[in-house]
Amino acid sequence: MAFGINRQELHRWKLEVSSGQIAFLTHYWIDERFPGCDTVTKVGCSDIEKLKTWGRSHELDEYWIDYKDKYPHYDLFGEYQREILRKEAIWEQIKRFNL
Repeated sequence: MAFGINRQELHRWKLEVSSGQIAFLTHYWIDERFPGCDTVTKVGCSDIEKLKTWGRSHELDEYWIDYKDKYPHYDLFGEYQREILRKEAIWEQIKRFNL
């Protein structure tokens, strides 16, 4: 279950993903499969080749892409999440979610 974001933020992310941009959305999230992780960052892009290329630049396996709905994305947790957000200079989400 996602929480800590509003409809406007989710709508903006969906628009950016749909338009072929690499888009970032971090939110609080609890899943028993990932103990110790209370946030996730979704990095999406409707241009699959662009998303795969972006993923390779961060040493992410293309098999990790979640093709749900119309918004293909990587789910980033833990150290991958922190490291990639820093490399991409997504400072607002780092500060907001205390990453």
